[in-house]
Amino acid sequence: MTYSLIQLAPGAYDLFLNGELMGSVVRTGTGSKNTSWTAELLEDLPQGKRPAPFMEIEHTFPSLEVLSHWLGHPKVKSNFGCRPVTGSP
Repeated sequence: MTYSLIQLAPGAYDLFLNGELMGSVVRTGTGSKNTSWTAELLEDLPQGKRPAPFMEIEHTFPSLEVLSHWLGHPKVKSNFGCRPVTGSP
């Protein structure tokens, strides 16, 4: 399975699986100590039908880097400011 992210705005991404929109990734909180990142599926699929590595509908991570590792280091494209994203936003 190949994931990709398209940045919509700072802290907001659409999550694609094999080119199909299937979820979102969003940042919550402000400052380095209060920030978390959440990956969420758009559909409430039964556990057996959720794409790997999703065990739940929503998963929360301490950083975008940890979330990215969990998804298998997806390609990231930016629609925000028309520039590619490298590193953390």
